[in-house]
Amino acid sequence: MYGRYGYRRITALLRQAGWVVNKKRVERIWRREGLKVPRKQPKKGRLWLSDGSCLRLRPERANHVWAYDFVQNRTHDGRKFRMLCVVDEFTREALAIRVDRKLSSAEVIETLAELMLERGVPEHIRSDNGPEFVAQAVRNWIAAVGSRTAYIEPGSPWENGYVESFNSKLRDELLHREIFYSLKEAQILIEGWRKHYNAVRPHSALRWTPPAPEVRLPTFRVWPARTLAHHAPTNYH
Repeated sequence: MYGRYGYRRITALLRQAGWVVNKKRVERIWRREGLKVPRKQPKKGRLWLSDGSCLRLRPERANHVWAYDFVQNRTHDGRKFRMLCVVDEFTREALAIRVDRKLSSAEVIETLAELMLERGVPEHIRSDNGPEFVAQAVRNWIAAVGSRTAYIEPGSPWENGYVESFNSKLRDELLHREIFYSLKEAQILIEGWRKHYNAVRPHSALRWTPPAPEVRLPTFRVWPARTLAHHAPTNYH
């Protein structure tokens, strides 16, 4: 699970678990053990014009912009399967990864509908110009629910950078490291990775916190039973 993490992300995970550690010490151990430290990716300046203005819609809050895209992989028998990845660009949360042998515009609509029933309708939905996304049925449905489409320019995947970055992490941390012997196994493992990505995996853009951490119980200095006993009223006879 953590073989492709760098020392900064490992440091964040250790601190989440309650360890008091220095990132430099973690880095020394990480290098000494021969573990890969991912290279820092260069920033893509094409998102901005020379005057500093923005080339594309930027997310400002949760549910402002969702982005979605396809990823393709194969099971051990050589058969292809596809993944529909949906990401909230502001929170970086992976809202869904739908896995199936084939995914059409009907499956895209069904996936988005389920998410909107749970989370509400986003203001914008960004995608590339693939046939599933430009299908008239999808465009009509998105307009009918009150959202707006934000298609990227052909041949410009960098305009869909949030979901492209997510897709690369999905490939690097899971798809390139696992052999899927069946579609069901792929669905289970990919969904497990999505939950880990949202609730546990520290995100560098979020100050090394996960996009949707699980609610944690407060830490007690003494056992709760002893605390209750200490504060319980005493009856004197």
